[in-house]
Amino acid sequence: MREELIEQILQNANLTKACEEVIRNKGAGGVDGMQVTELKKYLDQHRGKLSQQVRNCQYHAQPIRGKEIPKGKGKTRLLGIPTVVDRMLQQAVLRVISLQYEMAFSSYSYGFRPRRNIIQATSKSLNYINSGYQHIVEIDLKGFFDEVDHCLLLDLLYRKVKCPVTMQLVRRWLRAPIWVNGKLTKRRKGVPQGSPISPLLSNIMLHELDTEMERQGLRFVRYADDFSIYCKTKSEAREKGNKIYLFLRDKLKLPINRDKSGIRRPVNFTILGYGFVPTYQKGVKGQYQLIV
Repeated sequence: MREELIEQILQNANLTKACEEVIRNKGAGGVDGMQVTELKKYLDQHRGKLSQQVRNCQYHAQPIRGKEIPKGKGKTRLLGIPTVVDRMLQQAVLRVISLQYEMAFSSYSYGFRPRRNIIQATSKSLNYINSGYQHIVEIDLKGFFDEVDHCLLLDLLYRKVKCPVTMQLVRRWLRAPIWVNGKLTKRRKGVPQGSPISPLLSNIMLHELDTEMERQGLRFVRYADDFSIYCKTKSEAREKGNKIYLFLRDKLKLPINRDKSGIRRPVNFTILGYGFVPTYQKGVKGQYQLIV
């Protein structure tokens, strides 16, 4: 099984599909200057050599090109752009290992998963609220993608991905330095936003949170690092929120943005760009509808 996994990843058909997906997704080139339009020709010419390098653990990830993009209110988010070859290999790994995880992930997790979307997440939130769970715990993870603990993530990944070659590849992608404004910076934590494998890695980490919330019997909605818990009373919301805060801090080593976290009522709560307003209908009380 260990050897089979890397062979599945390096199969000609899988690499070709991964290459096509990177080309279809477009995007900028990385630090080596190669563009997505050049990728197919590169794969055709170097497929054998590239596969052998990966198989023998001789392939080293290139540094990531950092690009700051505006995120509103004058703030910026650092986007990490791997080289197109690294993106292709990540896509090849993703195509194989995501199948192992998809069946295990929580049905209350909606982000970066096939056949799951924002509409389903917001509809679930509305369903909870209209069922009387109107004290909402909102916890904001402070710079989640920048704070992911590499050792913890690799340990979680190893539980399913036993293949040492695949693990080595992922480790090298996580540790690849980032090039920002002419300066190369080492990375010892975080998952760069912008690489194909990042959404899966973030879901693997936060699946531990889903499992804990399910173990506690909580009603919740999670879309990537955006999640909320729905309770009947304020005291219950406070108790459950504190437990999850401690779990995030102590078990997953993820810092919380206290200023943006708290207990909300539906009219003061937004989820993924949607808010809630009461439905003004005769004889109907305590019901809400979604607004953009």
